[in-house]
Amino acid sequence: MTVLVDTCVWSIVLRRRQPSHNAVGEELRRLIASGQASIIGAVRQELLAGISDRSIFEMLRERLRAYVDITPARQDYELAAEFFNACRQRGVQSSPTDMLLCAVAARQEMSIFSTDRDFERYSKIIQVRLHSVPKSNV
Repeated sequence: MTVLVDTCVWSIVLRRRQPSHNAVGEELRRLIASGQASIIGAVRQELLAGISDRSIFEMLRERLRAYVDITPARQDYELAAEFFNACRQRGVQSSPTDMLLCAVAARQEMSIFSTDRDFERYSKIIQVRLHSVPKSNV
C-alpha cells in the first residue's frame, strides 16, 4: 500500500544535519526502499521553504526530485475544505496542507505517515487512515 508521507517525517531523514536512526526514520527508509513512500507538492514546498543556504536548498531539491508528486485533483481541494469545516465544527484546528494531505489520502485510499499528533485528532472526525511504525521497529 502506498503511504503519503507528511513533512515532519521527511524532515527526519532529509533535512536534519545529524543522521537519524530512530524508528520513524527507519520506517521511512523502508517505505522508500519498497516504493511505498509518496509526496504531494505542498509537502515538497514545506520541506524546501525557509532554507536560506542555497547549496543545501539545491541538494534537498535534487533529493526530493526522486519522488513523483501525487497531484491533487479538484475534488481533493473540495474534500479538504469539507474536512477543514468538519474539524472546525468539532473544535479541532487544522491547516490547509494537513487537510489536503488527508483529502488526497482518503480519495486515493492511502494512509498518512506523520509524527504530528494533530492527525490523530483529525482521524477521530474525518475518514483518514494513519500509518504507524510497526511494533518490531519501535
